[in-house]
Amino acid sequence: MKKQQRLLMRSLILVVIALALGYTLYKTAFSNERGLVEVGDMAPNFALQDLEGNEVELEDYKGKGVFLNFWGTYCPPCEKEMPAMQRQYEKYKDEGVVILAVNIAESKFTVQNFADRKGLTFPIVLDKQREVVDAYGVGNLPATYLISPEGKVIKKTAGELTDTIIRNYLEKIMP
Repeated sequence: MKKQQRLLMRSLILVVIALALGYTLYKTAFSNERGLVEVGDMAPNFALQDLEGNEVELEDYKGKGVFLNFWGTYCPPCEKEMPAMQRQYEKYKDEGVVILAVNIAESKFTVQNFADRKGLTFPIVLDKQREVVDAYGVGNLPATYLISPEGKVIKKTAGELTDTIIRNYLEKIMP
């Protein structure tokens, strides 16, 4: 009887592992179908609240180049690139480009403390339900999408950016 119970338990464990592996492979294979935004696509519009509670819509920036950055306070590369983004924002904010930082699923309190500590003045919006990050198909953080003044995605990149790269990107999307 004990032998049968062990065989049953082992079989059950193998079935659970096979189902988990199958689900993971299925999600990986079909992840592009969940709305992944590619270069050349029109940037999907969205509306999120900023740190002051105002609704900010991507379409509000039509006619401007948008440096759309997805980030989190828990992400060390995100934290490292924020001062560079702030420096470049100060230089280019009157040149027809905007840095729009989309924080992913964190509280307003956490994000506001981070922004205050880092002296961030560019617009920050809160994607509390992860709707925008899912619509864009963002994986690793930080992730940045360059959006032309016409609303088209002209570049997307993941990973920490330097002052030089950010400056070059902002110049690329100037109207």
